[in-house]
Amino acid sequence: MKKNTLDYIYESYMMDIYRYLLSLCGNSYVAEDIMQETFLRAYLHFEACTIENVKPWLFKIAHNAYIDYKRKECRSFAEENDFFNNISDSKTTEEQVLIKEQLKEISDLVDELPENYKQAILLCDYNALSYKDASDIMGVSLPRFKVLLFRARQNIRQKVGRGDRCE
Repeated sequence: MKKNTLDYIYESYMMDIYRYLLSLCGNSYVAEDIMQETFLRAYLHFEACTIENVKPWLFKIAHNAYIDYKRKECRSFAEENDFFNNISDSKTTEEQVLIKEQLKEISDLVDELPENYKQAILLCDYNALSYKDASDIMGVSLPRFKVLLFRARQNIRQKVGRGDRCE
């Protein structure tokens, strides 16, 4: 096996990367998944790599993959089964209808906003993107995005406060 191939690198450093990730996360299944993600990323950027010492490069990729995993884990979590069983019992049909009507009113108010305000609300509040990601998508600076979002939320609050609700 040639030393400059990805197969050789995988065989040489797989266990080191795995042990490193296992020490970070403490879960063998997660460590294995992140290790596979690490080598996938290494494969995708292998041709562009001009690094003489591959091992630190792989550890950097593994560290970044672990950070990405932790960020995703913070945004999504699984509730216990009892939580989901109690959801349907907690609200009466009348309360559910009222909630749907309120959501419809808010949705209608968002639709009435100027396009840049509407996009800021949809990216941040509806799709749970970070301010930075949303500002990149909109092509505006981060401070400008924060101003747009603040004004959009303020506009909705004012309409709700004045009773300009959609009927």
